[in-house]
Amino acid sequence: MRLGVLDIGSNTVHMLAADVRPGGRPLATTSDRTVLRLMRYLTDDGAISEEGVRALEAAVVRAREVAEAERVDELLATATSAVRDARNGADVIARIEAALGQPLQVLDGETEAQLTFLAVRRWFGWSAGQLLLLDIGGGSLEVAAGGDELPDAAASVPLGAGRMTVQFLPHDPPGEDDVERLREHATSTLTEVLPEFAALPRPDHVVGSSKAIRSLARLAGYPVPGWSGIQRMVLPRASLGSWIPRLARLPASARQELPGITADRTFQIVAAAVSLHTAMTVLDVDELEVSPWALREGVLLRYIEQLNWSAPRG
Repeated sequence: MRLGVLDIGSNTVHMLAADVRPGGRPLATTSDRTVLRLMRYLTDDGAISEEGVRALEAAVVRAREVAEAERVDELLATATSAVRDARNGADVIARIEAALGQPLQVLDGETEAQLTFLAVRRWFGWSAGQLLLLDIGGGSLEVAAGGDELPDAAASVPLGAGRMTVQFLPHDPPGEDDVERLREHATSTLTEVLPEFAALPRPDHVVGSSKAIRSLARLAGYPVPGWSGIQRMVLPRASLGSWIPRLARLPASARQELPGITADRTFQIVAAAVSLHTAMTVLDVDELEVSPWALREGVLLRYIEQLNWSAPRG
């Protein structure tokens, strides 16, 4: 069976197709992305502008056509913080559904954190013990922790890279004062959710699972041997912290020349680094490991669990 996950995020519209079978892991066949950076289309009152909605509709139509060309049996369409938090979110959702020709599932922040945690747990396995997850998108930052597939604590805070760039780092390159204001804001925001995580056992592994985190790991981290020869990336907090002033001094056009920083992330990478470094500091994390699985895989895994794989009786 071939499933597709359409992830309408704050930065991209991403369609992932994967072949699935009972007892097996999803095997990706196609990954198609349209970069939107929806935060740049937000109006002063928090709505997505008409230009932004039209760009979103076009990206959704493209993703639907790719899914059809790939003969996807079922397309699981989801949206996260950019759509759910927009003032005109209900209208945007209706237009996306019209473009798709099917319903759209808008994930709340806690569900987003839980599904991403499920993907990370499956990737690392039960032997990884207690996990602490950090995931940074364009609109929000998710934190989840626990020893099972369902986290004991999960939170979503509005510290995404795109949102923080628009609100705190409007200049290119940003000034030191703006970076510091963002750091103070992130610290204050994260401190509000800290107690529920501080009460849990110390994690055996801290994991980061977003594209922004993977980019920062390639820039400031290091590889280590993993299971079955799979290379793992580790990102130390100290190394990330030392890179932030250097990133902030460079204009966006120059950042994409750095290792791991792609053109679609260059404008937001400073805010992503500050939000992540602050989260690691507040949660007392010295380093994190990078997971290749995240929200899209979590959506796939949850759907697979609900399928009836029994052979039809004659």
